[in-house]
Amino acid sequence: MPAPPVRKAVVPVAGLGTRLFPATKSQPKEMLPVGRKPVVQYVVEELRAAGIEQMLLITGRKKAAIEDHFEADHELSRLLQASGRTLAGDLPIADGVRSVFYTRQGAPSGVADAVGLARDFVGGEPFLVAFGDTIMQGGDLAARLIAAHTASRASCTVAVEEIPPEDAFRYGIVDVCERGGVLTARGLVEKPEPGRAPSNLAVVPRYVFEPHIFDAIDVTRPGRGGERWLTDAIDVQARESPPVRVVPLEPGERRYDIGNFGSYYRAFIDAALADPEYGAVVRQYVSELGQQL
Repeated sequence: MPAPPVRKAVVPVAGLGTRLFPATKSQPKEMLPVGRKPVVQYVVEELRAAGIEQMLLITGRKKAAIEDHFEADHELSRLLQASGRTLAGDLPIADGVRSVFYTRQGAPSGVADAVGLARDFVGGEPFLVAFGDTIMQGGDLAARLIAAHTASRASCTVAVEEIPPEDAFRYGIVDVCERGGVLTARGLVEKPEPGRAPSNLAVVPRYVFEPHIFDAIDVTRPGRGGERWLTDAIDVQARESPPVRVVPLEPGERRYDIGNFGSYYRAFIDAALADPEYGAVVRQYVSELGQQL
């Protein structure tokens, strides 16, 4: 019997973004601009390109700007058309995605709890999870994850990237082995103590799950900060059958984790350098700055 298609995605956007204060004191970090678009728009466009038809955004307090951004604004469209302009960036909800839904996580109790709110939305189908504060550039990671998951019939398929071993304490880390030419997870640990990481393969927050991830979330205990981590829930599945499949990033794929000012600055600079209209001006400016340093 063929595997069911992956048509739904869950996008957690409920985090407080405290490492980006004061910029995120009242503005969702997912709405911070990276070049011409906010972070979350890159994520939604990635999912649309992968064939996702329905999305559930898990929001929280002070996240109304995300819903406003994707809501049709007919008055604004009329004003722009009257002046001979269009809405820059072509917001990605109007076509290609039949429905976008929102639900609120009442308290910041962890990403696993946020994903758990999607149980009814999923309705027994496999689904993709993409964190709303992480931009992927190059390649087609979401589509590759879906294809790998469908082919292997795994319980979960998770993306990873190699990182410097000394940075492992910042990430969820995957211990992997090879079975039949396919990478699988033996276990996962969230932000291991320095020097105790099982590998240097960090989770890239793009996943495909079968619905029984909700059973794993139900038995996951709170971890660091009293939150329930999705990494810990996947670790439960990695110790059972069917396996958790691991898909490494390809050389042309890059992840931007908009979690601190350093990574945010890098993402914005790269987007500005690649801008089709202003990229050349920015490159000239950066080159002049480099000569002064």
